[in-house]
Amino acid sequence: MTADSPPTPRDGRRAVALTATVAGLLVIMLVFIAIRVTTDWPHILAGTAPDDDFAERYVAHPWTAYLHIGLGLVYLLGAPFQLAARIRTRHYTLHRRLGRVLLACGLGSGAAALVFGVLHPWGGPLEAAAALVFGSWFVLCLVRAFLAIRGGAVAQHRRWMVRAFAVGLGVASIRIWVGLFTAVIMATSGADRTLPDPFTFGVAFWLGLGTHVAVGEWWLRRTPDLTG
Repeated sequence: MTADSPPTPRDGRRAVALTATVAGLLVIMLVFIAIRVTTDWPHILAGTAPDDDFAERYVAHPWTAYLHIGLGLVYLLGAPFQLAARIRTRHYTLHRRLGRVLLACGLGSGAAALVFGVLHPWGGPLEAAAALVFGSWFVLCLVRAFLAIRGGAVAQHRRWMVRAFAVGLGVASIRIWVGLFTAVIMATSGADRTLPDPFTFGVAFWLGLGTHVAVGEWWLRRTPDLTG
């Protein structure tokens, strides 16, 4: 399909599938954030340490953790509206203003993710390496998107924003992989495990984020006429 051709039924099905997938991943992310807030903040406010070792790093480093979570939440909830063609074309001023806010939130969240993931990894070197690689990629995508729009390259700007959103949304897929690994460990060992295994947690980072980078590139290759 070219930029001027009308959408086909197949295009409509792809759009519905994409919207449903993004919505589902956002719901998973919101559930995870709700669990974190209800688990961490009573201890943060009371100055107590949680019995949960996994939660301890969030409580011990609340500024870094919740800058990443809070700014990332704003970015991921707002980015789909930025990428929606109808909103871009009908509400361009809103699109530009919201874009500035989301760019700042994304860069702040990405920087905090780099610090938190590299310095305080639950999954050891595997998680730290994944946080460094994919966190840097996320920040690079946002910077390239900003430079592209400043230079008037609207199509390239949007493609870099798609890449940034794809890897950013990977945080939800990480939770899916963690849940699958935990279920397999419990089923095979008979252990009543409630905390994620550190090694498989690190593996989940690579699988979740790596898959999203690959799918983002696949989507862009399937949509070569993607324009602003």
